[in-house]
Amino acid sequence: MDNHFTLSVIIPVYNCERFIEKSIASVIAQPEVTEIVVINDGSTDATGLLLDQLQKQNSILKIYHHQNKSNKGRSASRNLGIQKATGNYIAFLDADDYYLENRFANDYKVFRESPSCDGVYNAVASHFYREVTQEESTRHQLELNTMTKGIAPEFLFDALISGKYGFFHIDGLTVKKSVFQATGLFNESLLVSEDSDLFWKMALKTRLYGGVLDEPIAKRGIHDANVFDRTDLYAVFVIKMYESLIAWSSRNNIALISIDIFMKWLWILKFKQNKGMLHNCSYWFLLFIKNPKILFSYLSIKYFPIIRQRQILFPFLYRQN
Repeated sequence: MDNHFTLSVIIPVYNCERFIEKSIASVIAQPEVTEIVVINDGSTDATGLLLDQLQKQNSILKIYHHQNKSNKGRSASRNLGIQKATGNYIAFLDADDYYLENRFANDYKVFRESPSCDGVYNAVASHFYREVTQEESTRHQLELNTMTKGIAPEFLFDALISGKYGFFHIDGLTVKKSVFQATGLFNESLLVSEDSDLFWKMALKTRLYGGVLDEPIAKRGIHDANVFDRTDLYAVFVIKMYESLIAWSSRNNIALISIDIFMKWLWILKFKQNKGMLHNCSYWFLLFIKNPKILFSYLSIKYFPIIRQRQILFPFLYRQN
């Protein structure tokens, strides 16, 4: 193994006594891993005791807490892990998920053979810790979380945001630690969709390569406490994600054509709320006044609510004789 390839795996954990041992064991089994960084996010069950026992048995396992052992959430915990990690490559694993054999073998090969590569994404499958519902059996939960083909890095953003070729999961991603200098850390204000937020930033600012896409290198655990089943959270925080991406893009000199894509999806969601034209115009004003770069661009006109909904507001102008 190349001495320059040092790999830290970051695991945020909150009250995961059922799963944490399996999760950590799956990381220890990977010969490429030089450090396991576990952030105990204020657990109140037996997680802390289990971690202490595991740390005594494994010298590469490091355990950290937030100040006063408080609970700060998944993004803040991952960010603390990134800051504490000593490896020059970073991977993630949720505490109820686990890696499969040879998780990093191909990643190491890709990084070695492609010096311009900043990260590698791979397929992830699901492991059900409960009964599969009828709805889930006909939906994507039983399929791989993967891209259906490798996408050239310069086209990855368009592929990800369109969903045309699928998507990837954080358990299947390995990146250079330097990537976070370009993208920033996880958005701690997002309770969900923080992964997509960061993936899209990576696709815009770095070069990500496809790895093992046709079979899983990890499995995500599905059980009754998963937050990705909370449609109420997504209804709120997906809008916040797009707002954040627009602000980040404006600060980081991202091309207007990419900001336009974020705008399109944001306004689709806003109009679905049916809050009325006065609300939408007020929202438009606040959104653009916070982002001067786009205030003085074609986007401010294109997404002005009256312009956007002109056919609904003035149908008589669009009637055909």
